[in-house]
Amino acid sequence: MKLLGVTGCPTGIAHTFMAEKALKEAAKKLGCHIKVETNGAIGVENPLTAADIASADAVIVACDKNVDLERFNGKPVLEVPVAEGVSKAEELVKACMNGKAPVRKGMKKTDGTQEQSLNAAHQIYKHLMNGVSHMLPLVVAGGVLTAISFLWGIYSFDPASEQYNRIAALIKSVGGYSMGLMVTVLSAFIAQSVGGRPGMIAGFVGGMIAGSTDAGFLGGIISGFLAGYLSLAVVKALRGLPRQLEGLKSIFIVPIVTVGGVGILMMLFSQPCAALNQWMMEGLSRIQDTSPVLLGIVIGCMSAFDMGGPVNKAAYVTGTVLLGQGNYYFMAGVSAACITPPLVFAIAATIKKNRFSEEDRTAALVNYILGCTHITEGAIPFAAKNPLKVIPILMAGSSISAIATYLMKIEVPAPHGGFLILGLVNKPVVWVVCILLGSLVGAILYILVTPVVPDKEKKSAPLLYQEETVCLSLEKTEKEDAIDEMIAMLKADGVLNNAKAFKAEIMKREVVSSTAFGGGIAIPHAKTSAVNMPRVAVGLSKKGISYDSMDGEPVFAVFMIAAGEGEDDAHLRLLSALSQRLMEPAFMERLNQCKSKKEVVSLLSQE
Repeated sequence: MKLLGVTGCPTGIAHTFMAEKALKEAAKKLGCHIKVETNGAIGVENPLTAADIASADAVIVACDKNVDLERFNGKPVLEVPVAEGVSKAEELVKACMNGKAPVRKGMKKTDGTQEQSLNAAHQIYKHLMNGVSHMLPLVVAGGVLTAISFLWGIYSFDPASEQYNRIAALIKSVGGYSMGLMVTVLSAFIAQSVGGRPGMIAGFVGGMIAGSTDAGFLGGIISGFLAGYLSLAVVKALRGLPRQLEGLKSIFIVPIVTVGGVGILMMLFSQPCAALNQWMMEGLSRIQDTSPVLLGIVIGCMSAFDMGGPVNKAAYVTGTVLLGQGNYYFMAGVSAACITPPLVFAIAATIKKNRFSEEDRTAALVNYILGCTHITEGAIPFAAKNPLKVIPILMAGSSISAIATYLMKIEVPAPHGGFLILGLVNKPVVWVVCILLGSLVGAILYILVTPVVPDKEKKSAPLLYQEETVCLSLEKTEKEDAIDEMIAMLKADGVLNNAKAFKAEIMKREVVSSTAFGGGIAIPHAKTSAVNMPRVAVGLSKKGISYDSMDGEPVFAVFMIAAGEGEDDAHLRLLSALSQRLMEPAFMERLNQCKSKKEVVSLLSQE
């Protein structure tokens, strides 16, 4: 089956590529072919071509930002949030394989928008995140440039200060222009997500008014949705116009109506929005001044609750707004709380390796890099496995980091970058210690609530083949006598709890048909509660065993499989694998070359 995937998250940094990897691994595991298009921060990579779409059986769209879905009309399409692409990849692939993906119908064409099959709340979230994803690069670039200018002094941009430096002032000016576009771009791309190109034009104007009248972030959101939905309404109302007037409609009527309507409404709404913004900022400032502990708990819980989702972004964007107003304390706590979740798993994997599988342990250690660079999303795969236990732990760890940061009055003048911006932090060492404190507490809590993960490798190879149940030279030459000799090995090593019952099952199988299938090989096997643990006993015979073989030839190698009652699938897989390998002359040649029990076990374990 051929599948296509499309992934995209608001920031385009972590979720996008985590979902891509998860979908590819799930498809490979389930025997499907999949091509995944990523809509990341640097644009579209591995784009789906018309030929890809034409030949695809189904499409999985795991996105929290708008992508072109019109191209999939007529194809079975599953639309889900990007987080489900990470945590439920196998379920999504299985749904496509089972024909459970609904066929996407032809949607609106004239205004370039797409009707969503998702619920209204998620639609609004996607529109909001489209604005945030376009806004964040401006915030990060502007914030970091502003922070760099502070290397010459906190007042290096002020000509009246002794710290004034022309280069620093120039850099801060550029950073300020970038930050100044934040609300405008937010509004424009929310509107573009809702209403296409007509919405974006009105959104730019509405966002500019919001930014210049102190309506701020809240005003930008309102103007974005207002512009988007007003544009949809206007375009719909003008659909009856003759095609000859299409140019007049697109460059004259729609822009004038939408820009004029949004502009007038935002001029009316700007003062209430500004007052609400001012009230919110003053409230946060009061909490920061009077109760840093409470502020740290709020910020920590918001940042770790959905790790890159809307709640996390609300805390982050609030921090960037305050950062633009010269409040560097608030952002310090937000950054600390966002850095902590990935470090929780990295530290836990370092302290207690047995709480992670080998694959998870490797991914957890990568979180040292993700955490130190402020990529909270690295924690998502681990939290998704047990969210009810893990998310409260992450919230506790992030809260501790944020509280400690606020108590120590640390200032972080840049909105992103993690430990890469330590040179700009007023107390860099103390800030790192605060973050590590919360991360360590979170790691210890995670270790306490997480059971030891069995080592799959130790269970699969060393236990199935053991030197104690290998005989390089069987004494007996008759079938039942050789079987007794093999069973004695299993009994002596504690594999069997009832040798008599096990032999009865072995002989019952032999009555149906001989397990010697030619080429000097026999595979007697039984599945019974008389088996304590799965094991394959190996017996080689130099004399040859009379074994009712299919070709009438004696048997020189006996592989006796002992499987427990609850191991149906493992039993069948083992039989299949052994049968296939033993039919290969090259494999038997390698087996016959083994000079010791250790070599036999090593060969079988590797194969």
